[in-house]
This record gives sequence, structure tokens and C-alpha cells, in this order.
Amino acid sequence: MALITLSPLLSSTPNSAKHVTALIQEHTTTHQIFTSLHLHRHKIHGGGCRRFSWDYQERFNFSAFSSSNGGWIDVVAGAPKEYEDAEFIVVNFYRFVFVQNPEEEVLRHLSFMQGRDIHGRIYLNEQGINAQYSGPSKDALAYVEWVKEDHRFSDILIQISPAANGHAFPKLKLRYKPSLVQLGEGISHLPLLDQSMRATPLTPSEWKSKLERVNNIDNSLDTVNSTTNCILLDVRNGYEWDVGHFQGAQRPDVDCFRSTSFGLSSESQTEVVASDPLANVDREKTDVLMYCTGGIRCDVYSTILRQQGFKNLYTLKGGVSHYLEKEGSTGWVGNLFVFDGRLSLPPSTYKPETNADTNGKQKTSHSFAKCHVCGSHVSELRHRNCANLDCNLLFLCCLKCVEGMRGCCCTNCTSADRIRPVLRGHQRYKKWHTYRDLEPVEG
Repeated sequence: MALITLSPLLSSTPNSAKHVTALIQEHTTTHQIFTSLHLHRHKIHGGGCRRFSWDYQERFNFSAFSSSNGGWIDVVAGAPKEYEDAEFIVVNFYRFVFVQNPEEEVLRHLSFMQGRDIHGRIYLNEQGINAQYSGPSKDALAYVEWVKEDHRFSDILIQISPAANGHAFPKLKLRYKPSLVQLGEGISHLPLLDQSMRATPLTPSEWKSKLERVNNIDNSLDTVNSTTNCILLDVRNGYEWDVGHFQGAQRPDVDCFRSTSFGLSSESQTEVVASDPLANVDREKTDVLMYCTGGIRCDVYSTILRQQGFKNLYTLKGGVSHYLEKEGSTGWVGNLFVFDGRLSLPPSTYKPETNADTNGKQKTSHSFAKCHVCGSHVSELRHRNCANLDCNLLFLCCLKCVEGMRGCCCTNCTSADRIRPVLRGHQRYKKWHTYRDLEPVEG
């Protein structure tokens, strides 16, 4: 069967009439391509690869006829989520591309930001851009559309999610940064601009299919089939895995990305080898399926693994957030940890119909998640920071232990000098001076 792809683009004007531009292409090398699209009783003809535009309602279906095999292929696409001008959203994107004068580029971006309500982290350097920011959709979308006017960033993958409580970041940090992500001694020496040195990106549907084949999956499987030459590698931190992960992925023994060392251990490092999923694997025959939140960490780390001799490297394009948007929670367990004020997002954030029961209520399985203090199941997949400022550990905790330990992660922390009050709900701790003169809480 011929493969036809549809790539809808987000409208840059949230309040405008619903309109989508799509690229439709059949992938083949042996037949001349002709397609006919039937949409709302209208027929459009195109050859090979061509752009079409049309107005649509909430959802549309169409069939594409392929002359290469004489069959019809049904395609279903949903309308992109639209936001009101004042509705807050979080936007994420990155791109590795050569930037000749990054300091000047920073000044251009800062100039565009004048008068716009945007908070977040936007870093530029000679290797490209990495952006995560929040703001009312009018401002947030205006910035990303301005960025896309630059041919170097014209086709970046943009990921958008709602921020129901306003800004997800405390302020805007837009500056030159030597490393777009923090890893060991930096990443400026890595061949990130050479696509051949990075892992092969898989679309969410390709990732889903590969997982199903590798795991011989039904959704009850908890571990990767050990008879396959494949490793499912979570390129995140252990505390991120704790709230959600792909079925079969080993929990990373990592507290921050800069200390990641998968595939770098030697046989003499017994303790390290035990926690390294890539230790003692065949580097030429083993498929390594890498995933992270938005994709950038996998792209970076795959260049290191390539230099270590790993041949078959694959990444999840756009990361878990893009997968949840396109495929829902199939193969995924729990929530997605995010590095902003929201901390933990259920799959339904990205695909509203995901995990809805017969009454339309959202449900997320988190029976795997345990309290850091007592080991019991937690009622909510959301981390809290230890109330001891000098510890500040991110951890999961049951309600009983939150009260009993006064928001701390261990008994030692309960007697520390700088204890903050227990936070209720989804609050985040503020600067220490906010709590410094408060009366200490009795144990």
C-alpha cells in the first residue's frame, strides 16, 4: 500500500476562520503519482507532492486515491486546537542550525519581545535555538511565527500546550548560552549540525509501530521482550520516569541530564554497568530507541552514542509530548513531567479524548508510582520539593507522609535550619525571604 502523509500547520491567527494548509505526498520511487482528494464533496487533483488549502470544521475525513496500486487510502485529521488571544499557553521548540552571530540574534529577539507578555527560557548560540516559554496565545504565537520567518527556522516542530493558571515560568530569560542543554563539559564540541551523526527520527506513528513489534505488545506488558535486539532508552531523569514512562523502559539512574552516561561505562565499573541499559550490548546490531520530553536531549545524546560506535539509533521526533498529542497514551504509563510551573501533565492535556471513561472523566493509571518516604501508592502524580530549602529534593509523597514529615523528604530534613511551610495544592515555593520571618512550625 502506498504511504500518504498529511502535515497540518497551526493557524497563526487564533480568532480567524478555521483554515489549514496541508502537505500531501505519496512516498514511492517506482510509480508516477497522481492523487485525488475528496473533501466535503469537493475534489482537488494534484500530482506528486503539492500543497492544498481548505476551510474545515471541527474534524474532517478524506480518501486519497493512488494510481500506484489502484486503491483508496482513508486519512483522518483533527482540527488543531485554537486558543483565545488572552488564553495562556506554553510553547516549546528547538533547532540545531549554524547561527553566525548569535549575540546579534539575541538582540533581534529581545527587540521583538518588547511590549509582549512572554516568560520562559530562550537560549541561542552558534548551534541554534532552544525555547520554552509561556504567555497569552496572541503574544506566544506571534513570537513563534516571527521566528519561522527566518528560513533557518521555517520548518521547526512547534509544540503547544495549555497553561490554565497563567504563566508557567517566573520571568523571561532570553540570552546567549554556550550550551543549549546542560551536559557534562558542554555540548559545543558535539557534531550536532551533522544530521548523520544524530539518531534517525521516528514519527509518533512509526515509534508506536516499532514499539509494538519489539515488545510483541499488548498493553499489559511491563518489560521489553528480552529476546529482541532492542533497547528502549529513557534519556531523562529518574524523577521524571517516576510520574510517567513508556512501558518497558528502565528507570534512569540519573538525577540531572548533565551526568547522563549511558553507553559510556566500562566492564570494570560494576555498579555503573548494573544501572546502564547500554552496557554490554552489541553496538552494531542493537536498535536503541531513545525518548525524552521534547526531543532535544535525545538529539544531543545520540551524537555521543554515535561516537561510541552505536549504529542503529532512533529518536522519538518531538519527544513524548508530540507522541501524546498524535497517538494518545498507547504504550505510555502515567503523566508527563515538564520543567515548568505545571510540573506534571496527564496525557489528556495533549489529546483531550485520551483516557476518558464512559462518563467522559479523565483517568490516568499510576499504580506504579510510590511514595518516596513510606513506599505506598500515591494519589497524585505530581512532585513536591522538600520543605528543607537546603535539600529541595523533588519527590513523590502520599498525603499521610506530607503531613507527618511536614513536607520534608526524610527525618533529617525535618530538623534543618531553613524549613519552609507545607504547600497545599499545586503551589510552588517562592524565594526564601518569603518564609524567613515566619514562625517555625512545631513538630
